[in-house]
Amino acid sequence: MKKILNQLFEYQQLTQQDAYDVLTGIGKGQYNSSQIAAFLTVYLMRQISVAELAGFRNALLDLCLKVDLSEFETIDVCGTGGDGKDTFNISTLSAFVVAGAGYKVAKHGNYGVSSACGSSNVMEYLGYEFTRDESVLKRQLDTAGFCMMHAPLFHPAMKNVAPIRRELGVKTFFNMLGPLVNPSFPKYQMVGVFNLEVARLYNYMFQKLPGFRFNIVHSLDGYDEISLTGDAISYRREGEQLLSPSDWGMQRVQPDEIVGGQTVQQAAKIFVSILKNEGSRPQTDVVLANAAAAIQVFEPEKNLEECVAIARESILSGKAFAALKKVTKIV
Repeated sequence: MKKILNQLFEYQQLTQQDAYDVLTGIGKGQYNSSQIAAFLTVYLMRQISVAELAGFRNALLDLCLKVDLSEFETIDVCGTGGDGKDTFNISTLSAFVVAGAGYKVAKHGNYGVSSACGSSNVMEYLGYEFTRDESVLKRQLDTAGFCMMHAPLFHPAMKNVAPIRRELGVKTFFNMLGPLVNPSFPKYQMVGVFNLEVARLYNYMFQKLPGFRFNIVHSLDGYDEISLTGDAISYRREGEQLLSPSDWGMQRVQPDEIVGGQTVQQAAKIFVSILKNEGSRPQTDVVLANAAAAIQVFEPEKNLEECVAIARESILSGKAFAALKKVTKIV
């Protein structure tokens, strides 16, 4: 690690193999917490390269406990986090709307690190039982269209990093890695990222994956999702688009209209109210916009307004809330 750190301190980039080796070493407990913290801190001060990101990703995928959900056509709907905007759980809500619309969502998630309430926090509070049991996950996909893989269960090698990330309390390159290392290897992905550089990195990587369909989104005022607070950029296999709220047939919303709760309990209350069609217009519209962007991955011939209509019906029909009820203890 000393050699790697000196190399990074001299502003040199790692090769893909070096990146793979160092993250494998972290996963196998070969380095102490001070070394790991120093390593993470480097990437708070400079951008990660495509080769480094690919090496880190490959290491985590090789170390993870894989699950075979290939009999289903699945999508992961998630965000990197780390945007500092303290929104409610938009991507997880969107996942249930997508599931309610008849698609299959195999979501990868974790507890919040740089936010008060990550996807795992709210799902656990609502009574979802995290499991690595493949038969349970398949049954949830079959009956509810949704299952969730709680990252620590599938990435035990990262137990050495988790307490350091919590203590740092800021986004690290693991925020970038989370959406890239779903242990079920879904065929499709809708992912929100916290800046344009990460969006371009993801686009470069995803374009190289044969048969993989995706939508990478970033709101230009800093959100790691479609916020409807202004314009957003979208990268798909079909190309790059600059989108405004009107492309979804929606009005612009204000930042304070989509903030989350200060506690997990408050976040869960917002979560349930939106799926029950009791959320505010801005809250519901933002969820519909993100769900539509995910549905468009399945339905590339449809425009965003058509995909919004599919998402809206999922909420209005009660199917999105029914999907939540089938996998949690909500009554």
